[in-house]
Amino acid sequence: MDLGLRDRAAVVFAASRGLGRAAALELAREGARVLIASRDEKNLRSAADAIADESGTEVITQICDVARAEDVRAVFDHATEELGGVDVLVNNTGGPRPGDFGDLSEEDWRTGHEVTLLSAARAIRHALPLMRRAGGGRIVNLTSFTVRQPAPGLLLSNVYRAGLVALAKTLAAELAPEGILINTVGPGFIDTDRVRELTEIRAAKQGKTTDEIRAGIAAQIPLGRIGQPAELGRLVAWLGSWANTYLTGQVLILDGGLVRAI
Repeated sequence: MDLGLRDRAAVVFAASRGLGRAAALELAREGARVLIASRDEKNLRSAADAIADESGTEVITQICDVARAEDVRAVFDHATEELGGVDVLVNNTGGPRPGDFGDLSEEDWRTGHEVTLLSAARAIRHALPLMRRAGGGRIVNLTSFTVRQPAPGLLLSNVYRAGLVALAKTLAAELAPEGILINTVGPGFIDTDRVRELTEIRAAKQGKTTDEIRAGIAAQIPLGRIGQPAELGRLVAWLGSWANTYLTGQVLILDGGLVRAI
């Protein structure tokens, strides 16, 4: 299937590793010209080189702390200069601080809001004029399966990622007449640094090994295993492509069947 991504300009946030990197790689493999952003310069450069080697497509980079409005704006300035605009936007961030209500300070709530929800709103605000100029676009927000089934110990993620879904649902109706489609992906347990970190926290609390925790997680998943980043990358590439012409405003949970909500 031709996804219609060749020579499209794509911006992927938090793409130096994990889910963002997997999404950027798949977009590049489909021929998109990709800008990846992250605050970790060393990992960012390494990711860009690896994606370029695997895809045969040049990848450009921009240092960005998504909690800083000026950094988010700089990403789109750079995309305009180097790529001529933006056709595809993938919003992604590292998860906010884990914890229950009593564990979280006022500063944790503020930071969680800035990083998880406000950063995406800022990115969309900057992307829209460029997409309108191009006659359309695709926006994909990466969240978590917790938007359908809140997880214990992840209060900030539960709250702000649900807010991002509400933002996307609202914008889908507003933007559809302009040919701009926006969808949300809620990954379940995918084998990333974030999941490994949460696994270690759970293991410490329960007095178990991380292998025991991972085995317990896999046993709850109907497919019997934790997912791989490439599986998410392929879904993001399709949602962000011109093969997707009629799906907007939706939340797709990529979790191996874990969430049973209707």
